[in-house]
Parts: sequence; structure tokens; C-alpha cells
Amino acid sequence: MSNHDNPGHGHGNDAVVDTAHNDTAHHDSTHHDSTHIDITHIDWEVLGPLLERGAEVQTPFFEAATAWLRELLTDTGAGAGPGGTGTGTGPDSVRRSVRRVLDVGSGPGVTSCLLAHAFPAAEVVAVDATEALLARTRERAARLGLGDRVRTHLAELPGGLDALGGADLIWSSKALHHVGDQRGAVAALAGHLRPGGLLAVSEGGLTPRFLPRDIGLGRPGLQSRLDAVGEEGFAEMRAALPDAVDDIEDWPAFLADAGLRTPRTRSFLVDLPAPLPADAREHIRAGLIRSMELYGDRLDEDDLTTLARLTDPDDAAGITRRPDVFLLSAQTVHTARAQ
Repeated sequence: MSNHDNPGHGHGNDAVVDTAHNDTAHHDSTHHDSTHIDITHIDWEVLGPLLERGAEVQTPFFEAATAWLRELLTDTGAGAGPGGTGTGTGPDSVRRSVRRVLDVGSGPGVTSCLLAHAFPAAEVVAVDATEALLARTRERAARLGLGDRVRTHLAELPGGLDALGGADLIWSSKALHHVGDQRGAVAALAGHLRPGGLLAVSEGGLTPRFLPRDIGLGRPGLQSRLDAVGEEGFAEMRAALPDAVDDIEDWPAFLADAGLRTPRTRSFLVDLPAPLPADAREHIRAGLIRSMELYGDRLDEDDLTTLARLTDPDDAAGITRRPDVFLLSAQTVHTARAQ
């Protein structure tokens, strides 16, 4: 269970642009990305930095989402409505009211550290199933001067959460769709909310776009074909999960069934126009390489040849050199509050 710090579309095309937790590389012992991958075969020395860079590219989303959560907690969590735990309604009061935050599926900890900045009076617990990524979280927190407030907890979702205790805010991005019973996972997280606490689940949105329809290589519409094979892979991943439940993915309904109230849903746009900086280009290139690894047997020779050129750092038509590469994505966050 892990979101690898990468928000992009929560379905089959995770590997295309979300290369890596709060990634695109969701990882636990039974499932990873959009297919079954054994965690013991993953080289975290290689993948960890990719996940971290992917999350950093998506920082505008995380910052906008955490600002919205602050507003929601100010509205009702800091004295402005029922269930409030504070005494004021301004930014200072919300900072005092949020004392403990859980980042469930934290990956390398990019979002964990952003949450620590957004709620400076809170302890932030990064929860993930991979110790190598939690080690990166600790290193990042120490580097940013947050080592005294960001700690880590090794656990799977939902069974490994019992020892976590309560929280005023629980954030989970791109982790719950890697759990067979998504409705049950939401209920498990809701059970850790303190009175008036907020659960925020980042799932869904729109498929990221990063190239024009016609790129001058191969047949036009490459991204649409990658989306299609990614959706197939995602469906297969979901079906193969332990205790998989074939359920309508209605996240507000899951929150309501967990006994939470005042649901809110909002989508956030990441719009990085061309020409992209080098780190964003490398993020996209790594995602395309991942797509070839996962879905190469589902693509025709023409598309594989195009992908090989796009991922070649020395090719003038490749991602790292062409002037028309951009990044446009939308990520949805669903929230609700404990009684």
C-alpha cells in the first residue's frame, strides 16, 4: 500500500506520467503500479529517487490541496461549526487545532513534509509499506528541518494501522485503489479520526497529457492508446488483489458509509506549459519507459518504435529535447469529517 507521492490519474495510466508514490509506482508485497509486481524484485535505490522527483513535479497540486484542507479545517475544525476543536477562525487557530496528521501511503515523503509545513503545530506520521521509502522520508524531513515533527510508521493498509492512534487529519493519495476492499479501507481510516477530524482521499481525476495528438512520429493518438492499455492493466490489477470487491468507485459514498459527514470534492489542475524544465521531462520519460515495461506486449511495433525514440535522450524527437512537451493533469480529492 502506497501512493508514492504522485497524484496523476488513479487508474491504469499511473505508469505513464505517475512514475513513482504520492508515484506512480504503488508498492507493497502483492501489488505495484498497474500489474502484479513482487516487491522483492524492485530496486528501490533506482525507483526511490524517481518517485521523489515525480512527487516534486506535482508539488503545485499538493500545495493547492493542502491549502484547501486548511480552509476546510478552519471552517469547522477551528470553532466555526459543529465538531470544532479550536477557539478561533483564522489561520493561527487552525494551526493550533491540527495536532496530528497521518499520510497513509506516503512513499518518499514529499507530501508528508508539505503537510508538516501546512500544519506547523502538528506531528506528521508517514505511513508506508516499504522501509526504503520511509528512509527517504526521514532523510527528506531532516534535510528540510522537519525531523522533529515528521516520523514514519511501517504498515500495510488496512491491517497494519491499529497501532497508529488517532489523528485530526488523514491524507491518502493513490493508495486505496491498491486495496481489494476500497470501501473497507476508507472505513478503516475513518476509524482513526479524532472528533471533528478530516479524512482526505485523493483518487481519480483526468488522465495526464504531455504531448500533442500528432507528434510527427508514428500514428497520431499515441497517448490515447497508452490510456487504453493502462485501463486494461488497472482492471486486471484490481481483479487480482486479495479480497477484491467489485464495487462502484463512488468515493463520497464510501466516506458516507464510514459514518463521516459534510462531504466535499474538489479537483486541482497542474498546468506546466512547454517548454518543460529538465526534471519534469525526466519524470515523463521515466513514465514512458515504465509503460513499455508494463504494457509492451499490448502495443504494436509502430507504437513501440515511437516510444523507443521518445525515451532516447539522444534523439532530437525524444522527450528530453523536443520543444512541445508539456504537463497537464487534474487530480480529485474527496473529503469528509468525523462526528
